[in-house]
Amino acid sequence: MSTTIKAYAATAPKSPLTPFEYSPGPLGDEQVDIAVSYCGVCHSDLSMVENDWGMSVYPLVGGHEVIGKVVAIGGQVKHLKVGQTVGLGWYSGSCMTCHQCMSGDHNLCPTAEGTIIHRHGGFATQVRAQAAWTIPLPEGVDPAKAGPLFCGGITVFNPIVQFGVKPTDRVGVIGIGGLGHMALKFLHAWGCDVVAFTSSDSKRDEALQLGANSVVNSRNSAEMEKLAGSFNFILSTVNVKLDWQAYVNALAPKGRLHTVGAIAEPVSLAAFPMLAAQRSFSGSPLGSPATTATMLDFAARHDIAPTTELFPMSKINDAFEHLKSGKARYRIVLQNDLN
Repeated sequence: MSTTIKAYAATAPKSPLTPFEYSPGPLGDEQVDIAVSYCGVCHSDLSMVENDWGMSVYPLVGGHEVIGKVVAIGGQVKHLKVGQTVGLGWYSGSCMTCHQCMSGDHNLCPTAEGTIIHRHGGFATQVRAQAAWTIPLPEGVDPAKAGPLFCGGITVFNPIVQFGVKPTDRVGVIGIGGLGHMALKFLHAWGCDVVAFTSSDSKRDEALQLGANSVVNSRNSAEMEKLAGSFNFILSTVNVKLDWQAYVNALAPKGRLHTVGAIAEPVSLAAFPMLAAQRSFSGSPLGSPATTATMLDFAARHDIAPTTELFPMSKINDAFEHLKSGKARYRIVLQNDLN
């Protein structure tokens, strides 16, 4: 494999992505190189390209939902082999020695390396990563659709595992988009009574097809009041301000309201309803390598895949415009056509 990687990079905030080449340097003992076959386009890529979070470094090669084949392995890598189909998500490395890593919570490592933070990601012919974060794709998972599982998919799957959501639970999902549609599919297969919360009646039929048992218009206060005290777990997948107290009121005793959406504004909640019914509010990042592998096995077993739209990588700017327009249903995947 050539040591020159061809990619698409942003050279400044809000600039179009243009062809870019770079050399990754020597391969580390615990690293692998992946020849990119497909790469999902996530809203986080857009945020990084536009420097919404104030930490982007240019030129910036985005792309953190990578599916491809291993083309080189470091000398200490024992569990992967050249030619194996693998995936890579938001994290490309962690220290492997801190308490979190040693406890299996690699995604909580304080020095975890982001695939597109101060390094180049998967909008390219090749990407490099720590082998531990490079997850083999099991049989039954379609490589052309699997990329978004490594970001949006694990983001919504991780809390199901972390907080012991049971098949007998009544669970709500707020937002039927890039994250929420995967949460509906997972929770339906998990066996839960799944309620989709949406502010758009146009998504009612889609939500039911994706796995919801029922759909509630979150802007209808009468509908929301009927749900008081009935949910064991509510997962918010949106990054906008909500009527948080209405959702807390919908929780059963010991119920949990959990967000995976990066909300910009502070969340304001009254303490007494939390105390009186022992309710909780929480958040989480993606998941560890082990949890990601578990998610992939679960997806294969239940034939779960993100709903995707395919673009050639050479049309990456068109894909970004499609994402920004809000028309994506529900995730965009780029097929590598770079030579």
